[in-house]
Amino acid sequence: MNKDLFDQGLQTRREVLGADYVDNAIKNADAFSLPLQELVTQYAWGDVWNRPGLPRRDRSLLVLAMLTALNRPHELKLHLRGALNNGVTRDEIREVFLQAAIYCGAPAAMDSFRVAKELFKELDGA
Repeated sequence: MNKDLFDQGLQTRREVLGADYVDNAIKNADAFSLPLQELVTQYAWGDVWNRPGLPRRDRSLLVLAMLTALNRPHELKLHLRGALNNGVTRDEIREVFLQAAIYCGAPAAMDSFRVAKELFKELDGA
């Protein structure tokens, strides 16, 4: 493991997803799942998310679209929070999902709208 990339990734991951979530994910990892936590922290967050080619905000928009295409609601909810932390607006999130409806299919977009609606309700305290 590259300790520098891991540490950079840990910082970025905490800033985007929230320190509580990230710290719990690593703390609750066991011998089986810890290598995956290390892998995504080092490579996804330490290397790719810190590349200079795209700002975090744009990376968040891309991740929302890709998670919609893959129909991964658990990860989508997590990255919706991250997108909001990175300055993406709810209107922009809606536009990503509408675009995804055309290219990924309406059922995938409908699930993403459902996940976002639940998260927004939770965030708004309703």
